[in-house]
Amino acid sequence: VKSEFMNLEGDGSITVRAYGIGRYRGDALDQARKNAIRDVMLRGVYVPGDPQMSRPLILEVNAEEKYADFLHKFFADGGDYVQFFSRRDRRRETNEKHWSGTQMKISSTIRVLRPELQQYLKQNNIIK
Repeated sequence: VKSEFMNLEGDGSITVRAYGIGRYRGDALDQARKNAIRDVMLRGVYVPGDPQMSRPLILEVNAEEKYADFLHKFFADGGDYVQFFSRRDRRRETNEKHWSGTQMKISSTIRVLRPELQQYLKQNNIIK
């Protein structure tokens, strides 16, 4: 499920509602964070009235295939993706949890640090 826009911050970061699935709460929350960042990077998150912010950071066709090695390393457990979301805005009560058999499904409010992520992608020659 694609992340849903919630708020655009003055510093260019974007707050989204993201979804994740995992065996435990921490795994599901971590997956939601990865999904939020992946959506901002590769899929875009619709921001009402702001087509520029709605675009993904990586505009290339088949970017997931082209940059697969980079993305696998970036999204690995403990990978660099942890630098690009903020825990500052998160409130525990905004997480919704549901058990489905042996897996937990979670939805969480996540602030993605879009300008910092964009700079990181430039430094790694992924975007210009």
